[in-house]
Amino acid sequence: MTTTLSIIVAEDSAILRDGLVALLTRRGHEVTGVPDGDALLAAVAARADRLPDVVVADIRMPPTHTDEGLRAALSLRRRYDGLPVLLFSQYVEAAYASQLLADGTRGVGYLLKDRVADVSDFVDALTRVAAGHTVLDPEVVAQLVNTATPADAGLASLTAREGQVLALMAEGRSNNAIGESLYLSAGAVEKHIAAIFTKLGLPADVADNRRVLAVLRYLGV
Repeated sequence: MTTTLSIIVAEDSAILRDGLVALLTRRGHEVTGVPDGDALLAAVAARADRLPDVVVADIRMPPTHTDEGLRAALSLRRRYDGLPVLLFSQYVEAAYASQLLADGTRGVGYLLKDRVADVSDFVDALTRVAAGHTVLDPEVVAQLVNTATPADAGLASLTAREGQVLALMAEGRSNNAIGESLYLSAGAVEKHIAAIFTKLGLPADVADNRRVLAVLRYLGV
């Protein structure tokens, strides 16, 4: 059974905004579209008694078309205790992705606009972000890895397969999804993840979520 989500879409392109609203509405979700960051902030504030399940925001919106969407998203997450946000952009902007992740990894996503063409994946990403997961476009992950410094000795000790598993974890994939992608059994995935935690020095009694900490190490955040 599909869960109905309350969604606010912030996108300055009327064609793309209306298309997203129509696409998501047809799938049974409650969707509101707004044209810029200020309108997004106002729309959420107007619904403070019943916040949206997830916000979708373009990074670059009027008036300067630089980082208005990112700033609005960060403001909302701080004001409303980690409100789930999925950012999307025409380009990979690793610095902006790092800012988003540094502010907290629960209920955040960053996708390229091209991914919207795959409707099932896009809706799945929205659902996972609304549920508190981290969803990152593979190209965003690649850029974050390429720009990460300094080198991490723990990461360098991972085997090629462990690196693949960790990369999929960074995309917000579940153990089952990782197994399906790499043709591994559930037990093999768990074994690789346990090895990753050990090599990164993340003990079982650590206060924070080890999965999130491992991903942050991987991304250099």
